[in-house]
Amino acid sequence: MVSHRSIRRYRWRGPGRAQTQTQTWRTFLRNHAHHLWAADLLTIPTLTFQTLYVLVFIAHGRRELVHVNVTANPTATWVWRQIIEATPWSQKPRHLLRDRDAVYGRDFRKRAQRIGIDAIATPIHAPKANAIAERVIGTLRRECLDHVIVLDEQHLRSVLTEFVQYYNQERPHRTLGLQTPQLKGASDHRHCPIATGVERTTPHLRTSRLTRRCSHGCQALLEELTWPSAGSNVEVMAARIG
Repeated sequence: MVSHRSIRRYRWRGPGRAQTQTQTWRTFLRNHAHHLWAADLLTIPTLTFQTLYVLVFIAHGRRELVHVNVTANPTATWVWRQIIEATPWSQKPRHLLRDRDAVYGRDFRKRAQRIGIDAIATPIHAPKANAIAERVIGTLRRECLDHVIVLDEQHLRSVLTEFVQYYNQERPHRTLGLQTPQLKGASDHRHCPIATGVERTTPHLRTSRLTRRCSHGCQALLEELTWPSAGSNVEVMAARIG
């Protein structure tokens, strides 16, 4: 008597069937990370209860926000124009991961294939398939947009422009080994304006927490560990960074 498990194991093994192996979704994302972008939309209410739409493009390889734009009336034409603006001089990804939102249009995949981009739609009711885009949207809300009352489209665009610069050039990522998406020298951090500074002293180590607040309310935190020295104070730490 043959068990059901043995039947399932050998039923597909035959000379007439091709033995094909397919990779998992996680393996695909890891293998094509440096040639893969993700796109997603989020909605932001304004002070006058108007709904604004933000389109985000993020690169999987370095977690870099490559393009962000705002509109009050998203259409397939507007989305396609953002694709063109995000890929100048043939700097385009091999794959573009997106959800099945109708705003992309029915012929989005065919139009993307004409310029050499494979537009991949995520499965239905599977937000984890586009987890990196979902996570960066959560970061936008928690670290910036939840602390700002948006006045209009121009105000939101200026807020996002400043936050994208901070996200790409100053915000460390654990996935990248606490590096920033856009690699640069450590000396670039010294040009950040310091708004407030609080110094904490321990018997063996001094920790200085320096907070930089942008003009729109977004807050960035820089923390530096140094050995104690004579005359150490927050002015010296601010001068060292500034």
